Amino acid sequence: MIKLSFLAQNLNFIGQLKERKMRSKHQERISLETARILLNIGAINFNISTPYKLASGILSPTYVDCRKIISEPKSRSKVIDFFQEIFLKELKNEKIENIAGGETAGIPFAALLADRLNLPLCYVRKKPKGYGKNSQIEGRIKQNQNILLVEDLATDGGSKINFVNALRKGSAKCNNVFVLFYYNIFDSTRKLLSDNSIKLHYLTTWHDILSYAKKENLFDIKTLTEVDKFLSNPTLWSEQRS
Repeated sequence: MIKLSFLAQNLNFIGQLKERKMRSKHQERISLETARILLNIGAINFNISTPYKLASGILSPTYVDCRKIISEPKSRSKVIDFFQEIFLKELKNEKIENIAGGETAGIPFAALLADRLNLPLCYVRKKPKGYGKNSQIEGRIKQNQNILLVEDLATDGGSKINFVNALRKGSAKCNNVFVLFYYNIFDSTRKLLSDNSIKLHYLTTWHDILSYAKKENLFDIKTLTEVDKFLSNPTLWSEQRS
């Protein structure tokens, strides 16, 4: 069991390093600057003594609240600048025709990006609302319209598939998801999305947060070391504290 956990930890770490090496200097700059913004506005929380419980059920010494950005005009504007930069670099050939926000945290970021790009906006509910027209998608989408799903963050990728499938069921095409924050700590996320023909785009990750926090000495060594252990093997870290 220990050998398997050690192997999983190393495979996860190798995968993370490979992904970071594949990033361009342009992406690296945006990732670290976004990390700085999130730390400066108090959107990043580390607590090793009383871990947070994630939606997946995993215990975590880290928590990010991307929604804090919408209350910070300067930070909000800068983050949308970054969304636009990555969009023009990675998605310019995708011929995106509509921007969809995922309920609820993805909606403000989708609205801001759609406005910046002068594109139509819609949003997707987690499930049909259960009354009236029982709609799951609000706003207008057209047959075979190419839609970009925008969310605040991605953990294991499960909720993204739910939103994308709703858009596809609504007769749209959706093969790209853009998030502000990508956890990048679960090996299965990329494969899960790829198996569903979804490509993930993002601004920053936990590894960028940790890198910037270490560089600027924003937290004590004990906290940073424990967070590092969690990021290397979140499942094992959680199991040891359950």
